[in-house]
Amino acid sequence: MRSALLGGAAALVLLAGCGGSSSAEDPAAGGDGAGGARDGLTVVTTSHPLEYVASTVAGDRAAVSNLVAPGADSHDAEISTRQLADVTGADVVVHLSGLQPAVDDALSTRPPAHLVDAARYADDERDPHFWLDPVRMADLGEDVAAELSEVDPDHAAAYAAGAGELRQRMEALDADYAGALAGCRDAALVTSHEAFGYLAGRYGLRQVGIAGIDPSVEPSPARIRDVLEVARENAVTTIFFESTANPAVAEKLAAELGVRTAVLHPVERVDADEDYLGLMRENLDALRSGLACS
Repeated sequence: MRSALLGGAAALVLLAGCGGSSSAEDPAAGGDGAGGARDGLTVVTTSHPLEYVASTVAGDRAAVSNLVAPGADSHDAEISTRQLADVTGADVVVHLSGLQPAVDDALSTRPPAHLVDAARYADDERDPHFWLDPVRMADLGEDVAAELSEVDPDHAAAYAAGAGELRQRMEALDADYAGALAGCRDAALVTSHEAFGYLAGRYGLRQVGIAGIDPSVEPSPARIRDVLEVARENAVTTIFFESTANPAVAEKLAAELGVRTAVLHPVERVDADEDYLGLMRENLDALRSGLACS
């Protein structure tokens, strides 16, 4: 699926985002997501959730590599000229426009012949974290299968089967979330910042961010007072913060309320021994035990 990306010069810049600076991985070197038949197609992705989708759909028919190294933040990466050339030279690129401006610039200057842009699933312009909704992930898999089939029509059935496998996994995950959180409808999900809107929307939760969508912006005293009021009115038992975030503000609010803190993972900074499905199930465990549900 071809999709228009943000315009601009292909300058290499240090992206600003949800974490500290980190180096991107060279797709030519394989990376933690590289795998499958090296004599087949090459697929380059630009974040871990996209890599998970592409790897599941492609199976052993393509070598899938992720631009972002293990442990690095999807928002915040230095990208070399060679890496950008590898991205634009791949058979298929799976990208989320608007998340990484340097990649957007490069792809607008040298558009790949086969691009899947996941931006259609990030329909909240403020919040890119669509991958926290398993249903949207399953739908993206269909787009990836269609693009791979266009490049490699002889194996279209295999890509359709891979998309079907992804959908089965995502439907099972969605069913587990829906069942576990059925008694939590309209429960207040107090988070360190507003990265969990798609998850909250899917399962009927009410996200209350201490900070807004940008975690680098310190919450005002008025905002903290508002969050404390909401937490008390809703008998909140847990303040959630991100795995890579400074927990200081969340811990201060929790101490004032006499409640505990717990970690929610936005699945952006993913270590080599972690994967999307495992992290989403850890999030479900945290929500099941941390929300005030009937």
